[in-house]
Amino acid sequence: MKITKIVAFVMAILFLVPLTTSCGKEDRTTLYVLNWGEYLDPELIKEFEEQNPDIKINYTTTTSNEEMYTICTTEGSKIDLLVPSDYMVERLISEDKLAEINLDNIPNFKYVSDFSATRAFDPESKYSIPNFIGTVGIIYNKKLVDEPVTSWDILWDEKYSGKIMMYDSIRDSIMVALCKLGYDINTTDPDELAEAGQLLIQQKPLVLAYGTDNIQYDMIGGSVALAVDYSGSAAAAINQNSDLAYVVPDEGSNVWVDNYVILKNSEHKEAAERFINFLCDPEISARNSEYVGYTTPNSAIDQYLDPAMLENSAYVIEAETLNRCTYFKDIGTDALSLWNDVWMEVKTAAK
Repeated sequence: MKITKIVAFVMAILFLVPLTTSCGKEDRTTLYVLNWGEYLDPELIKEFEEQNPDIKINYTTTTSNEEMYTICTTEGSKIDLLVPSDYMVERLISEDKLAEINLDNIPNFKYVSDFSATRAFDPESKYSIPNFIGTVGIIYNKKLVDEPVTSWDILWDEKYSGKIMMYDSIRDSIMVALCKLGYDINTTDPDELAEAGQLLIQQKPLVLAYGTDNIQYDMIGGSVALAVDYSGSAAAAINQNSDLAYVVPDEGSNVWVDNYVILKNSEHKEAAERFINFLCDPEISARNSEYVGYTTPNSAIDQYLDPAMLENSAYVIEAETLNRCTYFKDIGTDALSLWNDVWMEVKTAAK
């Protein structure tokens, strides 16, 4: 009788354990996150899930704001949380696609609140929380470039033919040409855009490739002399190769801020706010900043940050640099189609 009871007890336990485990998994909220490539330390996702066993992160990446927009606005998309740049946040707000953020659920917002208030597109942080800030500039190899790099003009210098990389992005590459020409980087003037496009077509025989994340690794490898890249990517490359340096040309450039936003149709807003709060923690923010290489507006990270980061010219963004840089603006769909047409001509032009 005792044996029968023991066997029955053991069988009951064996039966219940899988049921309990299964229910635990089914009860977990899956938070769908869309971010830039190599923009979040994977260990931080694991750490968040360990601290929040009721949430599972489904993480995917993209390479441009335009692609990010297409993914998150496609019917049937499950994306809850994404990290678009300033002008794309502006567009998403104007199209009523973003949820209002409950800052009471994000106590770590206090560490980014001062910078957040400077963003003209959402100064009250009603729809977005700043993540990383940076500039677009030129990363170059000091062993391959024997002159001061102060102007975008050097990207059209024939002596660097085959050793120049441009960024595979509509706004960024056209912006470079507009700066070189002295035009507004948010122009909607067809003639100015056409002129910028022709300038990029003239440059194309000198260009090794249009890249994105791979630019960092090609620069580290030492085979490329000059490339257009984001400051954070450049900072990460400089950490790996001391022959590299970064500069924002005298003509000016784009300063950007990437932001956490939650889509209005998200069914997991509280989980998204919990994840944002986790990422805004100063220690977590510092760890991710070191992993990614980008500058964070978090005001309390210095005690956690590797001092070497503060000596990296691409990581530290001086006020003088910011003063000659401009945010991208949402230029509207009609003007964007002009930009798209110019970009298509550039990309399809023969070398």
